[in-house]
Amino acid sequence: MAAPDRASTHGTNSGRDRVQSGESERERPAVTGAPLDGDAQPGSAEAATTGGKKRRGKRRRRPNRAERRAEKPFSSSQPERAGDVSPHQQAPPFGQAATAEPVRDPVRSLWAAADGQTWMTRPKDVARKRDEGAREGPGRAHRPGQGARRIAAPVVLDPAGAQRLYAALDLGTNNCRLLVARPETRGFRVVDAFSKIVRLGEGLGHHNRLSEAAMDRAIEALGCCRDKMRDRGVDRVRLIATEACRAAENGPLFIERVFEETGLALEIATRETEARLAVAGCASLVDPDANGVVLFDIGGGSSEIVWLDLRNRCGARGVALTRFIRDWTSLPVGVVNLAERHGGRHVTADIFEAMVQDARQHLEAFSLGRELTEAICDGKVHMLGTSGTVTTLAGVHFGLKRYDRRRVDGAWMDADDVTAMIERLRAMPYEERVGNPCIGADRADLVLAGCAILEAIRRRWPCQRLRVADRGLREGILMELMSADRVWRRKDPPKYRGRGRKHK
Repeated sequence: MAAPDRASTHGTNSGRDRVQSGESERERPAVTGAPLDGDAQPGSAEAATTGGKKRRGKRRRRPNRAERRAEKPFSSSQPERAGDVSPHQQAPPFGQAATAEPVRDPVRSLWAAADGQTWMTRPKDVARKRDEGAREGPGRAHRPGQGARRIAAPVVLDPAGAQRLYAALDLGTNNCRLLVARPETRGFRVVDAFSKIVRLGEGLGHHNRLSEAAMDRAIEALGCCRDKMRDRGVDRVRLIATEACRAAENGPLFIERVFEETGLALEIATRETEARLAVAGCASLVDPDANGVVLFDIGGGSSEIVWLDLRNRCGARGVALTRFIRDWTSLPVGVVNLAERHGGRHVTADIFEAMVQDARQHLEAFSLGRELTEAICDGKVHMLGTSGTVTTLAGVHFGLKRYDRRRVDGAWMDADDVTAMIERLRAMPYEERVGNPCIGADRADLVLAGCAILEAIRRRWPCQRLRVADRGLREGILMELMSADRVWRRKDPPKYRGRGRKHK
């Protein structure tokens, strides 16, 4: 039963009498103030004189508990004063101006993510749900914390999508990586993988062209990826090439050569696409209580930095977090070209500082750098790194005798731990870095360049926590492909009805 309007109950029949007479709340004009001068109020002495017959006023029904709750203003615990807005015309939230007409329809925002949907309601709807819960009985009554969010239905995997195989290939400046996966209820299961260091961007900074030896190494690795996808019977695939092919003069010619020799159609991804895919691939590692994330991907030829502003994410998760990218930037420095300019084998303290300054000067062009600094100081913001540099740091930090992805992926490191690991790697001679099981000969001359880029980012935006991600573009590609095919869907939530009603 709807709560009676205070202004309309003064001197009139109760809400129960109006329903019995067939008059609805919408048809009955609301009384917004005192009667005009000269008009007689029913039940007064003047009315008895003019009507010729004295009427006995009906006893006013006392509202029940649910009605009294609905009459109280939602946003204030103070008693009503003259001129206050009635419960049916509460001031709208979010600082909007109040209107004369009451808001009858609930205003809800739907955030559709790959892992489901979340309904968010305004405070006015909470009072409405509370009233409805009280009318439906004790078992359906509103409890604190309910009503503002609709319980999401369980995730269901599309049977047709569960039989498909998806593949994602990332040809970067330093690595060639492949991932083959099959969808599962809460993500995907890796069926096959391939990774090989090809150093496609070797010498690119000096000649602005891809060398013949580098292209031969890359095509050989791509041939192995083609065989794996063909043997597995992959249904859908996306193959991307990043900074090396973007910056090289003969990049398009190399893409044509790859197609002629391997049959693989590579796509040269833009920096913006690369940043978005990095977010999609690492979204599950974002702290659910964080107000923001500084995500960075230190590559071989470029480094992408993304600011996720999550202060108003409203429970969004998964791929949906890509819609909360506040700003991003791409630095034209990576571990390969930075090591080529400054040297990577024997790195002194002065050389390392020069690499840090080389990377930091590109960070000054970030348009929202000052706002990001203020957000870090005000709220819960952490870093999220998706690169070989941070995985190497984590492996050395844990003292692994052999690299273990299960120990590294998702690990948290404090700012002091990161500083200690960078200093430890700087103190290592080149031969010791080669012998470390988490570094090896392939990364021994590149790891300090990556540490310099990470140090430049930390000096610009000092966060107290860093989460390590052994995932990135390939996982983002797979998530976007599977989401586009709608392999995950939600069951229709059960419809709760009142007592005495039959379920259809």
